[in-house]
Amino acid sequence: MRQDLIQHQQSKPLVAASHYLNSAPLIWSFLHGPRQQEIELIDAVPSRCGQLLALGEVDAALVPVIEFQRIPDLTVVPDVCVGSREKVLSVVLASKKEDLRDVQTVALDESSRTSAALVKIIFREFLDAEPRWTPSQPDLQQMLAKNDAALIIGDPGMTFERQGLFVFDMASLWREYTGLGFVFAMWMMGENSVERCRRIDFRTVGEEGLACAEEIAAVYEKQLGLSFTELLDYLRVNITYRMDAEMRSGLELYYKLAAKHGLIEKVKQLEFR
Repeated sequence: MRQDLIQHQQSKPLVAASHYLNSAPLIWSFLHGPRQQEIELIDAVPSRCGQLLALGEVDAALVPVIEFQRIPDLTVVPDVCVGSREKVLSVVLASKKEDLRDVQTVALDESSRTSAALVKIIFREFLDAEPRWTPSQPDLQQMLAKNDAALIIGDPGMTFERQGLFVFDMASLWREYTGLGFVFAMWMMGENSVERCRRIDFRTVGEEGLACAEEIAAVYEKQLGLSFTELLDYLRVNITYRMDAEMRSGLELYYKLAAKHGLIEKVKQLEFR
């Protein structure tokens, strides 16, 4: 057996996740709580988490849900997600047009593949429209300089100047058109890493993090410039971290529509470890 493989098997599992506020409760215990010695945590934006997992460079990652359909041989951790039942706040379409049917060009934040696919589904399925799509870095001023609208996710999606813009919350649009909640990300692992990750209790880690919501809000208050109350409500109300029947129904519909509109080849059934 190769020496580097032996060392990898004997080392801590490598886990990737973004440090956006919406992910914070799911990694807080790894960073600051009783789980600090369990894993090696890599900070990466959601799209990069998917790339690292696809390349086999990490054992597990908090991955945009669309990537389950695109990356072969993945297993999903059950019961845990980053989702929203009604209003997510941190995944938004900022538009210069009041009516989305008037939008001709959309800049898409490259940080998340799930949200980019969701925007396309909203336009194609529910608005019967097809703007021109442009992948972009999450710089709103540059995005809107040449486009009618821009998708912004994560912490940047909560902190930009909204004056003069029409801001559409993507989870709210999904709820309006489907009546369901939306799942943005889940913990996933390569099938060869399931055994290495078996002792990581991702659900309990998330519960430990949510128990520290006030501590998390206090830290991010300084980073984001938003009020403590806003951030606490975001963690406790806007974001849901449990995958229940309604959230799973929303995810399954999302996959079905992604296939219908050519964003994935076909729907692969979820496989939980």
